[in-house]
Amino acid sequence: MSEESKTPILSRLRPAPGAVRDKRRKGRGPGSGLGKTAGHGQKGQKARHPGNFSKLGFEGGQMPLYRRIPKRGFTNLFAKKVATINVKDLERFDAGATVDEAALRKAGLIKRKVDMIKVLGDGELGKALTVKVHAASAAATQKIEKAGGTVELVETTAQ
Repeated sequence: MSEESKTPILSRLRPAPGAVRDKRRKGRGPGSGLGKTAGHGQKGQKARHPGNFSKLGFEGGQMPLYRRIPKRGFTNLFAKKVATINVKDLERFDAGATVDEAALRKAGLIKRKVDMIKVLGDGELGKALTVKVHAASAAATQKIEKAGGTVELVETTAQ
């Protein structure tokens, strides 16, 4: 066994040959190839002033579009994300089943992260189901109970 193969692999890791290059030292004389103007060309705003011309939305000193357009409304950072399910969507579950968040996700009715699930009253239901959700409209509750099912309201975990 060679000495190299005994050392741990992580300590032997090196970049591929030619992958690492020395940093370019601009403005260090004509021999470097980047002396005098240091890659900035001759004269003009970009030669004289450093930075901020590549800034996203920079328009050559003109007032940028994102500052010219009037701002409307606001985004509520504390808004709760509510997933809505209609009564007709519950028709796909078997009679006597318990419909909760896990069952709705498995059925593909809820995909994203949500704070609350609310059942709305669009459509009809022809089977008895136990529905465990955070909220339900009066019409939805009436239709589920008319079909012989029950609606159990669950506490929300989001603050």
